Amino acid sequence: MSFRGVVSSIFGASPPTGLSVTSERLLRLAPGGSPAIANGIARRFDGLAREHDVDTRLRICHFLAQAAHETDGFRTLEEYGGASYFVRYEGRQDLGNNQAGDGVRYHGRGIFQLTGRANYRRFGKILGIDLEAEPERAKEPGTSLAVAFAYWSERAINTAADVDDVAAVTRLINGGRNGLAERARYLEKAKGIWG
Repeated sequence: MSFRGVVSSIFGASPPTGLSVTSERLLRLAPGGSPAIANGIARRFDGLAREHDVDTRLRICHFLAQAAHETDGFRTLEEYGGASYFVRYEGRQDLGNNQAGDGVRYHGRGIFQLTGRANYRRFGKILGIDLEAEPERAKEPGTSLAVAFAYWSERAINTAADVDDVAAVTRLINGGRNGLAERARYLEKAKGIWG
């Protein structure tokens, strides 16, 4: 038995494979990223990826390219701007923001920037976490990753990833083409790291 096999049998952990997501690989994708965010994502990524069928090179690379863009290169799990910026979400019925202060309280958090009371409620129920009552939890790396995978599955984004359509994946994540060039650069870099 190899050394890795011995370590794996003792500690019950699977050794990294060519498609494993480690903090080292995440920081190669986005060298300016936060080690704490990278470690938090890497800790749960492989298990959640298997649960959500994000289990091929293209699916993993597309997911991570979008994640890198949306988190400013794994530097933040919270939307930039502060209260004066978040007020733009105030009263947005399409987001379920129907109470005073909802715009600030339910601003973008997490890997794919979960936004709006209705989305915090819906994804909290999916995960069994009361994100509506505790919105700050959406920016915890592990919770953020679970929300991102649930969103990815709900939107059936694997289909666009399978045909390597970065524009379609971007539309499904963000609703448009915002940051498409950077997302495409991250995708090409990810393909050089995973696979």
